[in-house]
This record gives sequence, C-alpha cells and structure tokens, in this order.
Amino acid sequence: MKRVFLFVLDSCGAGAMPDSESFGDIGVNTLRSCASSPKLNIPNMVSCGLGNIDGLDFLGTVNAPVGAYGKLAESSMGKDTTIGHWEIAGIISPNPLPTYPDGFPEEILEPFKQATGRGILANCPMSGTEVITKFGEEHVKTGDLIVYTSADSVFQIAAHEEVVPIDKLYEYCHIARKLLQGKHGMGRVIARPFIGDAVNGFKRTSNRHDYSLEPPKDTLLDVIKANGLDSIAVGKIYDIFAGKGTTEHVYNTSNANGLEHAMHYADQDFHGLCFINLVDFDMVYGHRRDIDGYALALNEFDQWLPKFMEKLGEEDLVMITADHGCDPAYTATTDHTREYIPLLVLGKKVKPVNLGTRTGFDRIAATIAEVLGVQMDTSGESFASEIL
Repeated sequence: MKRVFLFVLDSCGAGAMPDSESFGDIGVNTLRSCASSPKLNIPNMVSCGLGNIDGLDFLGTVNAPVGAYGKLAESSMGKDTTIGHWEIAGIISPNPLPTYPDGFPEEILEPFKQATGRGILANCPMSGTEVITKFGEEHVKTGDLIVYTSADSVFQIAAHEEVVPIDKLYEYCHIARKLLQGKHGMGRVIARPFIGDAVNGFKRTSNRHDYSLEPPKDTLLDVIKANGLDSIAVGKIYDIFAGKGTTEHVYNTSNANGLEHAMHYADQDFHGLCFINLVDFDMVYGHRRDIDGYALALNEFDQWLPKFMEKLGEEDLVMITADHGCDPAYTATTDHTREYIPLLVLGKKVKPVNLGTRTGFDRIAATIAEVLGVQMDTSGESFASEIL
C-alpha cells in the first residue's frame, strides 16, 4: 500500500470492557447511547460493517459489508487520549498515568505559581464548561488562572483571552509541561481559553492546545518517518505525540475543518500515513453529555465518507477507529469511559472479513507498518494478511 488514512473518531467507544467497573464505568456504551437518539443516521458506516461488529447489532447489520470490521480491547491501564493514541501507535502503558481526584498538591502548584506570577483558582476535578461558569468572573477580576483536572491525567489551564493573551497562556502551559515530569508526569497539559462575560455566559474557544508527555519510546510515527515516508498529523495528533515522528502537521478548528484537511491530503501524492483526530465527538458532545449532538456529528462524518472514498485509489487503505469512550448518556461522571473501540478497514483491495474482538490497539500499528513495508518493534499482531 502507498497511503494509509487513519481516522480516530475521538471517544467513539463500542461498549464496556470487562474491567470497566474498576475504572468507575458501569454499563457504558458510547455508540449504543448515540443509537438512542432519533437523529442518528449512519448508513454508510453500517454498510461498511459497523453494526456487524460484536455487540453493535443495534446499529443494524448487513449481509455483505463492504469493509473489514471488528473491535479492540485496550491493553494499557487507562481510558484517556494520550494512552489510547499511544497504544494505537504501538506503545502499551502497563501503569496508569498520575491522576489527582483531590486536586493538585502544593509541590506542583507552588513552583507553577512562582514561575507564572499568578494565583490559582479551582484546583479540583470539574467539567470544562462548569469550571469557567463557576470561576470565570473571579478570574476576570483577579487574573488568577483557573487550574483544574478530571478523571484523566490532565493539568488544564483555563483563561479568558482578554485577560491572558493566547500566547501567554501557551507560555504558561509550556512552563507546566516542564514542571510535570517524573512522578507527576501527567499525560497532558491543556490550554483552555475562553471568552464572554458573567452576564451573557462564558464560552470556550477553538484555541485549545495540548502539550503531551513525550512517548517513552519510538511509535509508529517515528518508524514511518525514519524510513523516509510521510507521517502527516491532522488535528491534535501532533500535540498528542509531542511533535515526535511527524513530517507535516495541521490543526483543526472543528470536525468539519478536519474533514476538509483529510480531503486535501486525499488529493496529495504522498507515501505513508495520514493520521487524523476528530476531537469534537469527545470535547463538544461526549463530555457535555449531548446525545443528539454526538449523533449528528456521526451523521456528518458518515455523509462525508463516500465523497472521500471516491478520491482513493488501488493502493490506499482507510482505517476508522476510536481511542476510548465518552458515553454521552452516562451521567455518573462527565469523564471518559473505559470501552472497546470499533475498527473499520476500507479500500479497493480490502476483503470484507469479520476480525472479531481482539486485544490490543497496537494491532493497528503493526498492520499499518506491514502494509507500508516498514519494520516496527511492537507486541501487536498485524492482521494485514487477513484483510488483503
């Protein structure tokens, strides 16, 4: 194969894993919750075999799927963006990244306050919309930074764009990233800028930026780049891998913008991987527990997919998957949910086979490495021979 397009529909989980309850998630299933919306209409992904995946027959099955299909269980001990994407790219994380359900200790906050010269508000786990509603006005008055976390390994800094300019907020995130190493090596530092006022409400902007912990070893992206092939990052992929292993990158302002970028690269004569993250599923709809919004976002991708496939040739391969769950109907928390991920594999040469349920997101990395003809050290087993 010459080109591989890997789409991560961020948080589009395919049902609870056997150990989900130990992660605080009971009976979760992101796709099932989306199917409860009367707005869901995804005939193209269903025709590819999405409903034929184990446990997803509520989406509708077809007699002759046009793609290979299956679902994968996570081997790593996590349910977050960093761990999920790293595993997709070949790295298993046996130990969870540090989390702070009671807020961050002073040994983290004090050097951060000294380095930024600003005070701290919040310091607790909270949803992003809730935290700016509760602390936004005080932040505007004092200039203190809103620092918060979630069930994930994240250090999030929210600031009003007119109080803390974007570049300054990014500078503060760089400071935090340098401080948060070793035992406090959280997966991501996230800039969460917002606008608005207390009267009309505060609203987050698209100027979010992630600062990931650097992967502990080479990933699929590094291997592809080292072999002289193209490793293109679309959306927050560049940030998730701390810039390692990419030859070109572009950020998205929305899912629609990400699809525009993918369409652009479909017209380019590259050789390698185009790795695309579509974060709105998670950020805009999953965490906000917006079932209908999530369903409509899936519709948008589904309606776009045939136009994209028309641009592809004999030596192109498409994979559609996720990195974790974020069940929009699960109200016990507003956090990610520990779930299987769906997998669809499409292309003119792809055999429409049922891959069943397998363990290890890293099977994706192993398969992509094999179809691109590069050698990669990963525990994942390639399924290339089964689909081609």
